[in-house]
Amino acid sequence: MSQGVLGLGFGERRQPALGRSFVLAFLMHAVLLGVMFIGVRWQSHEPETVNVELWEAPAPVPPPPPPPVPKVEAPKPQPAPPPPVLKPEPKVEKPDIAIREKPKPKPKPKPKPEPKAEPPKRDLEFEKRLREQATTEQRALEEQQRVLEAQRRERELRELLERQQAAAQAAARASGLATWTGKIRAKIRGNIPVSVVDEVQGNPEAIFDVTLLPTGEVLSVTRRKSSGHRGYDEAVERAILKSSPLPKPDDPGLFQRRLELRFQPQDK
Repeated sequence: MSQGVLGLGFGERRQPALGRSFVLAFLMHAVLLGVMFIGVRWQSHEPETVNVELWEAPAPVPPPPPPPVPKVEAPKPQPAPPPPVLKPEPKVEKPDIAIREKPKPKPKPKPKPEPKAEPPKRDLEFEKRLREQATTEQRALEEQQRVLEAQRRERELRELLERQQAAAQAAARASGLATWTGKIRAKIRGNIPVSVVDEVQGNPEAIFDVTLLPTGEVLSVTRRKSSGHRGYDEAVERAILKSSPLPKPDDPGLFQRRLELRFQPQDK
């Protein structure tokens, strides 16, 4: 039983409403054909007849004959009329025509003098303020120039004093150094043997660089320039070492660690 049911359910299926579809399609085509037929019948009608009347053309009428040309007789010659007698024309006196004088040119009208433009009214109060302002500015400018001139003079004077002071200090220092080195040279010269000085001919100069301590003790002696006499140079070098400690300057500010000492045999 179940198998038969299954066979009916899963076998060939009939297409539902197939016949009904054909019937509806047939009816639709029939209605369409009917509408087309009726429309054609309504639009068709018999052709209208056209009546044409035929007329016979009249026979041509011949033109009338031309009229006869009338004869024209030539005119008979007539005798010429006698010439007319010319009567003298009366003299017509011409009236004197007064010659019109040329009109004198009218004098050109003198141009009216233009009214002089009135000078603008002066604002005395404004001019007074301008003068006062100019005077104030001029005084301020002069005052500034005086201040600048005074500053310039003061600066020049200060520079002059500084130069003078520097020159005085330099002169004092040079004098103090000369006094100090004179004392040193005098002490060293006292330790040079006189016999060696007598052997030197002329007055040659020997230069030595001496390094000192603030206490005056000699650290080193260097010969920068020789006098040309070996015995004199060696005697001076031994005298420098022997004179240690050397004299100290009166002003401690004049002390120099390195001194340049010059010696000549004939120095006093």
